[in-house]
Amino acid sequence: MRLLAISDLHVRAPGTRAFIESLPSSADDWLILGGDIGESEDDLRFVLETLAPRFARLVWVPGNHDLWSLPTNPPAAAPTRGVARYESLIALCRSFGALTPEDPFVRWPGDGPPTVIAPLFTLYDYTFRPAHLRSKEEALAWAAEEDIVCTDEVLLHPDPHGSIDAWSAARVALTEARLDEIPDEMRTVLIAHFPLRQAHAVLPAVPRFTPWCGTVRTDDWHRRFRARAVVFGHLHIRRDFVDDGVPFHEVSLGYPRQFDPARPSDYLRVILPGKA
Repeated sequence: MRLLAISDLHVRAPGTRAFIESLPSSADDWLILGGDIGESEDDLRFVLETLAPRFARLVWVPGNHDLWSLPTNPPAAAPTRGVARYESLIALCRSFGALTPEDPFVRWPGDGPPTVIAPLFTLYDYTFRPAHLRSKEEALAWAAEEDIVCTDEVLLHPDPHGSIDAWSAARVALTEARLDEIPDEMRTVLIAHFPLRQAHAVLPAVPRFTPWCGTVRTDDWHRRFRARAVVFGHLHIRRDFVDDGVPFHEVSLGYPRQFDPARPSDYLRVILPGKA
């Protein structure tokens, strides 16, 4: 069995749903869904219904798009927001047997050293910014100088937290405490939507988008929690690299212009291989 990964499916985009439907079955393997599946519960349900029967198990973490609260049309009821929205997505994933950041970490049943699969949800806190910028407000102003502003500022609500960075702080504290409980003899696969390290949030086309890309509080987690691999997305720049001896995998699919629909299996990245 293998551990595979893909993120940033954005299934609301034209052409992406057909791509998801074309993904081959791999019944012995686990598949990580690394966030930004879509912008609605219907988007997530479509992916779960399509892929859950094709893999031994799914592992899900939320991206920022998944947490958006879109206006309803007609506006018969207010959309769920913040923690309530996140909890509704958790419930949906659990109905398909998918592992989430709210479930106990599980031991990887495949080959290799004893390893825990750890889906994480830590959000971002605007600390991925140049050193001379001392605050969130300065980081947002710096981005605005290049007309950069994330749609999250309108659609991602932190209720009942006072701000996204406050929600992130709470999530980091909770997640860190859970990771600390993993026995020292266990390795980990750390799975997040956002990069864990600021050095990895490299966006040549939009360099001032980095404040919305993570938190410096997770910078040493790959070492501290004995990562066998780290999986992330968000950047839409697929790559595999090694940092501090740890393999990192950016596993985004992206929008239709960013992938070849004729090669669906090429975008299922192998994180942990099976037997050679």
